[in-house]
Amino acid sequence: MATIHGIEATAAELNALALTGYGHFTSMHVEDGAVRGFDLHIERLLGNAKTVFDADLDKDALIADVRAAIAGSSGSYTLRVTMFDPTINLGNIGTVAARPVPLITSRFRGGGSLPPLRAKTIAFQRDTPEVKHVGLFSSLHHRVTAKKAGFDDVLFIDPVSMNISEGSTWNIGFITVDGAVIWPDAPVLPGVTMALLQAAGQHRPQSVPLDQIGEIPAAFATNASIGVRPISAIDGHSFDPDHPVIAELQRVYAAIPAQRI
Repeated sequence: MATIHGIEATAAELNALALTGYGHFTSMHVEDGAVRGFDLHIERLLGNAKTVFDADLDKDALIADVRAAIAGSSGSYTLRVTMFDPTINLGNIGTVAARPVPLITSRFRGGGSLPPLRAKTIAFQRDTPEVKHVGLFSSLHHRVTAKKAGFDDVLFIDPVSMNISEGSTWNIGFITVDGAVIWPDAPVLPGVTMALLQAAGQHRPQSVPLDQIGEIPAAFATNASIGVRPISAIDGHSFDPDHPVIAELQRVYAAIPAQRI
């Protein structure tokens, strides 16, 4: 069920989001009513609201809405908070002061760990990559194309520099020959899971040219829904999905305390 301030959203309210596709969101993994990096998810919503809508959200009210949605929950699922303005349409957008509201939805995830990811590269950069916006058409279209080619997902390459940037809905990290963890120094969405891992270890940003990945032994994908997922292949290059540093990153992430809302 999709709710706004605890009340089921109406078709008229959802029309604004469906017909304009204008908004932003965050997705958080909930385990028995607790969330890792909850403060970072809230800060993302506050910051993106300023960028997208030039609006200052009521932080306390936003947290109260999320708390009400999570209250009494058990098990493992993904909660998505989408900020949009139900009064916006193609005619008045940009001419009226926006008043975004949180649309809260959830989806349950299956049990068990995911297999290593196989990614196909494409030269592409998302619009406004620093914002987690709802404009997912291009990303998902490229994902569909990758799956038709026999891969699990798509990995974006900067069209100018040909450096690796990010996945369709995830960040990517690499492990060097000496065991260091590096993250692409490129325009990407600052993921919450990536930020939590960076705060817990000695990681560094570094440009990762596509034509040099043969020198890298291991890679992994991160987001709030998958945690740390090994990558076994990028195009025709194979990586070690059982690299010990990946296992250590998974242990580090699992040990980060989840915040009860």
